[in-house]
Amino acid sequence: MDINRTIFHPVFDDGRDVWVFDLDNTLYAAECNLFAQIDRKIGDYVQATLKLSPDDARKVQKGYLLEFGTTLKGLMTNHKVDPMHYLADVHDIDFSPVGPDLDLQAALDKLEGRKLVFTNADTPYAREILKRLGVEHHFEDIFDIHSAALEPKPKPDVYDKFLRDHDVDPRKAVMFEDMARNLIPAHALGMGTVWVNTGTIWGEADYDARVIHAETPRLTDWLHAFLNR
Repeated sequence: MDINRTIFHPVFDDGRDVWVFDLDNTLYAAECNLFAQIDRKIGDYVQATLKLSPDDARKVQKGYLLEFGTTLKGLMTNHKVDPMHYLADVHDIDFSPVGPDLDLQAALDKLEGRKLVFTNADTPYAREILKRLGVEHHFEDIFDIHSAALEPKPKPDVYDKFLRDHDVDPRKAVMFEDMARNLIPAHALGMGTVWVNTGTIWGEADYDARVIHAETPRLTDWLHAFLNR
C-alpha cells in the first residue's frame, strides 16, 4: 500500500481528533529489536513453566498468541499461570535500545487532539518506553492489560471498555497498530485504522485489506506525511 495515497483516505479528513496508539513495534521502531528480547523471555518462560523443549515451547507460545490474543492469556487459561509473575518476568529486559525519537516527538507536537496508548503490555513497562522515547507528556493515559481485566486485544469487549473508560467516540478516533488482526474490532466500531507493517508473519495474521485505511512501515513516516499532506 502506497503511504502517499493512503494518507488521503477520506476517513482521515473527517474531523478525527483522538489518536490511539499501540505500544510495541508501533510507537517505537521495530528495527530496534526491543520486542525480540521479550519474545525470547516469553519463550523461556513457556519452556520452563511447561517443561518443554525450545521448539515445542515456541509452538505453544505462538499458538497461544494467535488463539488467545496473547501468550499470557493462553497460559492463564490452560495452565493457571500467575499474570503478575509472568509480566514481571518477561518485561525484565534491557531498555537501552530505545532512546529519544526526535521524529516522533516532532510529529506528536504537531498532531492536535487527545492521544492515548492502548496496549496488551502493562503500564510500568509502557511508561518506561514512553519516557525513553521522550514522549510521555504527550499521552493522556495508558489503557493496559490490567485496565482490560487481563483480556487482550483483539477481543471486542476490550475495545468497548477502552472507549467507555476514556469517553471516546470511535467515529472521532484513529488507531495505530502493528498487529493487523487488532484493527478488525477497531474498524467495526468506526475507528480509522493505520497498520504499521513490520514485515512479520504475526503482524500480518488475519490481515484484511477491507478494514485497513492506511499502511506504513514506520509510524513516523505516516504521521509526517499526514501532517504535511
